[in-house]
Amino acid sequence: MSLPRICFLGLENLSVLAPEFAPMPASGEPVQQTLLARALARRGYDVSMVVARLGQPEGAVYDGVRTLSAFHPDEGIPVLRFVHPRWTGVMAALRKAEADVYYTSCASIGAEQIVRAARATGGTAVFRAASDSDCDPSKLLIRLWRDRKIYEHGLSRVDHVLVQSECQQRLMQRNYGRDSRVAGMLVDPGGPPAAFLDRTRHALWVSNIRQVKRPDLALDVARLLPELGFQMAGGPVGGSEAMYDEVRAAAQGLPNMEFSGTVPYQQVSQVFANARVFVNTSDVEGFPNSYLQAWTNGVPVVAFFDPDGVIAREGLGVAVRTLEEMCAAVERLATSESDWRAASRRCLDFMAREFSADRILEPYLETFAARGGRPTAAG
Repeated sequence: MSLPRICFLGLENLSVLAPEFAPMPASGEPVQQTLLARALARRGYDVSMVVARLGQPEGAVYDGVRTLSAFHPDEGIPVLRFVHPRWTGVMAALRKAEADVYYTSCASIGAEQIVRAARATGGTAVFRAASDSDCDPSKLLIRLWRDRKIYEHGLSRVDHVLVQSECQQRLMQRNYGRDSRVAGMLVDPGGPPAAFLDRTRHALWVSNIRQVKRPDLALDVARLLPELGFQMAGGPVGGSEAMYDEVRAAAQGLPNMEFSGTVPYQQVSQVFANARVFVNTSDVEGFPNSYLQAWTNGVPVVAFFDPDGVIAREGLGVAVRTLEEMCAAVERLATSESDWRAASRRCLDFMAREFSADRILEPYLETFAARGGRPTAAG
């Protein structure tokens, strides 16, 4: 039996897939889609990816992944461009892929688009949740009512639903009546971990800068721990440009904070490797890609959000509830070499044990092989 042809819908993925587009900001899900696509291509799958048109040649291949252009982000007339070129461009690119499996992730109208492409070609549509908010209609990070309804209609019709955690699995069933399967996340392995004294940043915060990520709390931690050196990295996202400017100005006003702005994905591993502690202040997450990047570089995580309790259960840092607890945990791990070394070793051991590529790929490969599954949906 031949391997299925797989097409990814990820309009923002080119900045991760192609080094020449690295200066563009890339969030966690473009990273995950790209790592998955590359891993499949290395295993002999025919992999294509629908991306934005940013000047790349049509059909350009990167690491075995063939790219299909949908539209340029600035193309079209406001309001009308929702239909053309955005909807029409995506659907034309999906049809051009002639895939057996159409895959997308993160709550968006893309869920409906892959269903339509799959129905037209006799293929299979697979959606993976990228955040707890994707599984809860009261917390969807989709601004327009129209787009919310298109997403929910698509979610009810996709053939298979994958999620990042057992928490998301419960939410998806409770809120949308959809059965799902937990599928983990891939990560580029870090290099040899640096020693405690060789890491020049006590604490690191990395994320796209928008309200849900709570960069203001990261600034508060830096203010409350003036003796520690912090680094903040992250770029603006659409609709949050004013917040980016405010955060950048505030960070640059702190003597113990280095503000790096957007860091290309290809360089971010070195940023993690230079830190002792990773700090996450988000209100809502799924299973953050940044946690995996931290742990594979031996960096403990201090965070309010602990997916399925893994930080506390495995000792991969400290799960906290208050800003005071966060400051205490950051200070201890950043200054106590013995505590840090023990936590760092647990992080490295955990990643080696739980996040080998073969183990993570298993649920994806089994799902992609299950051609034409039928949805289970309420109503």
